[in-house]
Amino acid sequence: MTATTNLTAPAPTSKPQSEAAKKATGSKEAANTVPLDQLAREMKMPPRDARMLLRLAAKQTKLYLTLGKDHVARQPWQWTPGSKALEEARKALSATPTV
Repeated sequence: MTATTNLTAPAPTSKPQSEAAKKATGSKEAANTVPLDQLAREMKMPPRDARMLLRLAAKQTKLYLTLGKDHVARQPWQWTPGSKALEEARKALSATPTV
């Protein structure tokens, strides 16, 4: 008995990846992003505090329109250089908290 092997590979199915999927997989675009650690160093604050302030700011959709829309839950905070969300993140981190 001789077994025949199928030498043809199945055709690859190409599906366009969403922006969140690209960020999660660490594609080449990840090299052109500004991570939270870099932004926190720039703003001279610990990354943990920066994350906390960004979470609070993302909930204020009237003040920070694109900050909450750009961030995907359970994914790291990162932005493309020059984006409006990055400017809003800088604005949120530079604002003094009112307690």
